[in-house]
Amino acid sequence: MIEFSQEDLKQLEEKGISKEKVLAQIETFKEGIPYIKLKKAAVVGAGILRFSERETQELIVYFEKASQNLDLLKFVPASGAASRMFKAMFNFLDTYNPSDESLDDYFDRNGDKAVKQFLEEKERFPFYTLLMQRISDKAADKNEEAYLFVKEMLVDEGLNYGFYPKGLLPFHKYGEASATPFEEHLKEAAFYAKTHGQANLHFTISVQHNEMFGEAYKKSGPKVSGTTQTVFSVSYSNQKPATDTIAVDLENNPFKKEDGSILFRPGGHGALIENLNEQDADVIFIKNIDNVVVDKNLEAIGNSKKMLAGVLLRIQSKAFEYAGYLEIGEITDAKLQEIQSFLENEMNSLFSEAYHALGLEEKITAIKKKLNRPIRVCGMVKNEREPGGGPFWIEDQAGNISLQIVESAQIDMSSSEQAGLVQNATHFNPVDIVCGIRDHKGKKYDLLEFVDHKQGFITRKTQAGKELKALELPGLWNGGMAFWNTLFVEVPLVTFNPVKTVNDLLKPTHQA
Repeated sequence: MIEFSQEDLKQLEEKGISKEKVLAQIETFKEGIPYIKLKKAAVVGAGILRFSERETQELIVYFEKASQNLDLLKFVPASGAASRMFKAMFNFLDTYNPSDESLDDYFDRNGDKAVKQFLEEKERFPFYTLLMQRISDKAADKNEEAYLFVKEMLVDEGLNYGFYPKGLLPFHKYGEASATPFEEHLKEAAFYAKTHGQANLHFTISVQHNEMFGEAYKKSGPKVSGTTQTVFSVSYSNQKPATDTIAVDLENNPFKKEDGSILFRPGGHGALIENLNEQDADVIFIKNIDNVVVDKNLEAIGNSKKMLAGVLLRIQSKAFEYAGYLEIGEITDAKLQEIQSFLENEMNSLFSEAYHALGLEEKITAIKKKLNRPIRVCGMVKNEREPGGGPFWIEDQAGNISLQIVESAQIDMSSSEQAGLVQNATHFNPVDIVCGIRDHKGKKYDLLEFVDHKQGFITRKTQAGKELKALELPGLWNGGMAFWNTLFVEVPLVTFNPVKTVNDLLKPTHQA
């Protein structure tokens, strides 16, 4: 039995975390989190929709007409720091001394291809001119210039990019100007998330970056507003301390820091379901902060988003109509069969064998439960072996089969059967989601009711040289949306342009 001291209880109270919640998390550590059971990969024709050019255009027009009477919102998870982007560059500063060896000797010694590419192509980065201005006349030779270039980019007394929020780094170069992901998201919103001249955006950011984003909007907002004839309404939120999760030692006891306090860790992007739950709009577009494009690809991106929103509004319209029927009552067996067919064939919401043995009233209750859920339409790109989750049909412990986005860490890859199903996957998840979070009466769902809390992640970490176990909450688009009605739609590869390392900015999709 876990005993909490008065200091522990005070700490929980300050974070807004109940004792019961912590005990439940500790129980999760003890029980472990079972792997997801894959039934089969979702493919085109069996879980993934593919539309022709004509159908795509019809969906775009459908959305454009309907959107003029709707509240639209673009929701951008943007709390990521840029430090991981520059991992190879930090290592370079630690291991290279221009006084001791040449760059050629350094690369021969350690084969650092990432830094070699970075330095050979540094003129193509949007921050090249600024950095060269700052280090001009400071370098004795090319070796020292390379070292100073990287140092000035990363360190506190330089540009400090290594500790910037990823969303505020210069990503794209347009002539003498550069644009951040934050600015590019404003442009995108003006293209597909604008009604009556206004676009609404919400960014989830880290507390320490609040002021930086505010300053960035003062700089970028008026400029983009002028070029797009758009009034922007931009809001922000931070991940709540109450969504932090307890860390435990290898015996599943609360891990204590050197000062005696309990170690809590951020719960991962799954914590953002709370931030999303505080938003209210007819249509919400979700896209990660680093997945942006240069201007020449903006139309392709915008049309893809409009197409996904068209799919959402069209399917939602039918769902709302059936929800209205069920509310009025007097439902015949034939009408119930029609709604069941709609749920199974168009909403991917399957019924168990037990459903068919139910009486009429019980069937109506079961169908209402399936119909009255938030809806997500998720873009899926053809598999290019990029890291990320994928679309699968899964079976839960109760035997229910559903369509889900599954991360590789959730799959038992030691099972040849499960690994084989992964090999059958044709698409992966670029985090390109359009959400409908209101019911047929316009009331917003409580999204926290549709989370599968058993889809979290347990990982091994170290703190002050001691091993610990950490718990990540169910991912925002994994377990965080597990009980939503889900549709997957094939989208063009151009919609997926994440920047995981600084060298990703050299890819054609990030070169204007």
